[in-house]
Amino acid sequence: MQETIAVYGAGTIGACEATLCIGNGCPTIVIGHSQKGMEHCKQIIEKNWDDLIAEGLATNTNKIAAMRLLTITDNVSALRPCTFIFEAVPEDMETKQEVYKQIEKICSDRAVIASCTSSISADLLAALFQKPERFLIAHPFQPVHLMPLVEVVCSQKTEPDIVGRTKRLLEYLHCQVVLLKKSVPGFLANRFAQALFREAIYLLEEGVTTAEEIDTAVKYAIGMRYASIGLLEYFDDVGFELESTIAKNVYPDLCSTKELQKTHVSGLASGQTGCASGIGLYNWNDKDLADYFYRKQAPFFNRAKQWSLP
Repeated sequence: MQETIAVYGAGTIGACEATLCIGNGCPTIVIGHSQKGMEHCKQIIEKNWDDLIAEGLATNTNKIAAMRLLTITDNVSALRPCTFIFEAVPEDMETKQEVYKQIEKICSDRAVIASCTSSISADLLAALFQKPERFLIAHPFQPVHLMPLVEVVCSQKTEPDIVGRTKRLLEYLHCQVVLLKKSVPGFLANRFAQALFREAIYLLEEGVTTAEEIDTAVKYAIGMRYASIGLLEYFDDVGFELESTIAKNVYPDLCSTKELQKTHVSGLASGQTGCASGIGLYNWNDKDLADYFYRKQAPFFNRAKQWSLP
């Protein structure tokens, strides 16, 4: 791989991005902010490797070799030789602007800066650069080192060569790349997710069913079906005639609110905000968290079989 890789940000996304890079034999620098944060980053990366070893997808020898490819530092000057930088700092424009200033000050003009943002417009972020032509978005999904999809989103000023270099690197890392012709809020996957979330919350508030039943329906219908065929492939398979009949019956009753729903608002007000607080749509105090986090990763472990392990 011709690119010299860095990850700016030592949180979970940055740690998992680094896991993917060193897992494919690429020396990688992670830029952190605090000693505590950098130590936590290393712990996440080591845990990722321990999970792969437990699944029989890597060995301790692979882990040791990969960790030797990793540098975690708060010395921003370590970015100087880097030609490809994944930006994985919080979703805050001021924070990102400061990071971009540091990168542009230190790195050569040919360095690609790829933001991992999941929500900010490519054009808004590009406007923070002196040389916006070398910037784009490469939005991964959690867990970043295992889920293959990356949404590549260009600004109006992104140069074609930058897109090509980004796709080549991501494909080398065994990512499945989708390219958006223009930036829209939520890109692709998060738009689909928000539409499902909105409809699911609406059905809960209407007393149609429970969270458990909704999740069962999604896992065993939507999840299983679209794991092997495309959404629009299936639309064509069903056919425009039948789909138009279904649409006429269902569209008028779908949730169309533009505001946060009352379940969301009351949860924020009460502090019952989901898994981290212990209570959300589920009582997480009654759930096996280790089982949940294992299930969150399990469908994607085999991706590591594609890695060019060190």
